[in-house]
Amino acid sequence: ETRTDAAMSELVPEPRPKPAVPMKPVSINSNLLGYIGIDTIIEQMRKKTMKTGFDFNIMVVGQSGLGKSTLVNTLFKSQVSRKASSWNREEKIPKTVEIKAIGHVIEEGGVKMKLTVIDTPGFGDQINNENCWEPIEKYINEQYEKFLKEEVNIARKKRIPDTRVHCCLYFISPTGHSLRPLDLEFMKHLSKVVNIIPVIAKADTMTLEEKSEFKQRVRKELEVNGIEFYPQKEFDEDLEDKTENDKIRQESMPFAVVGSDKEYQVNGKRVLGRKTPWGIIEGNSLHLLEELVADQTHLQDLKEVTHNIHYETYRAKRLNDNGGLPPGEGLLGNVLPPVPATPCPTAE
Repeated sequence: ETRTDAAMSELVPEPRPKPAVPMKPVSINSNLLGYIGIDTIIEQMRKKTMKTGFDFNIMVVGQSGLGKSTLVNTLFKSQVSRKASSWNREEKIPKTVEIKAIGHVIEEGGVKMKLTVIDTPGFGDQINNENCWEPIEKYINEQYEKFLKEEVNIARKKRIPDTRVHCCLYFISPTGHSLRPLDLEFMKHLSKVVNIIPVIAKADTMTLEEKSEFKQRVRKELEVNGIEFYPQKEFDEDLEDKTENDKIRQESMPFAVVGSDKEYQVNGKRVLGRKTPWGIIEGNSLHLLEELVADQTHLQDLKEVTHNIHYETYRAKRLNDNGGLPPGEGLLGNVLPPVPATPCPTAE
């Protein structure tokens, strides 16, 4: 009987201690304890930002002649992008996609922003455009690698220079029919590494009905091909964000814009637009794109999604491939190459 009791005691598991339940935060009325100064934190952060400023890097991709430079200049109210005028007879069209970055410092209300515009001349201008997105993907990954190397240094800089691409404006030709295979392939590969905002260029070449139908068709094609664009659905933090971003995704995207850096007087107010014999053409979606890219509503969010999602994905893969060691140091001290661009299918 004693053996049976001992056997039974071995079979019965010992009760596990209950996990500690965290206490709910207790709200304290600061009026009872006196003034603390918590409400000044925002002002402290603002002053610090005004002193240090911040970086914002925007990439523009699309065929020549779609008004990329004009649109970027319009967004930031400055000549921040050089206009690449039509090719001269003496100049040769670049055989490969080039990457050109132009930096500027824009100051407004005492806040400085170091804006870098990355242009990609030569994209989509060749007879054979196979894999022409690879140099762009490689450039984006190189900026992640550069930031990662600075981050893992033992004696790293107090403020790491940020050259990561925070936003990519992809210009769609206003054909009115459907997206080209090149458009789909580019956005399919690059949407995994950068925030993509599709833009229908020169929307004044279409009627209102054609523009509405084209936008719906583009949204449908992006959904069918599993291409996500900014603002991405899974990054909505709360109901307020979801409501605001759903309106952008379902009504505004892709933005149909008329790029212009000239102002005209219309009904007592000055607007940016293009003058024609029939009147002034104003880009009706331009102000929405300004809010999304250049204003306070989403600019910080673009930076956060780049850092917390795209960069963290690259960082985790890079360290995992390197056995958890910093980049450049293999298990036996050998130098490891940076992560290559995602392999793309070749045409048969």
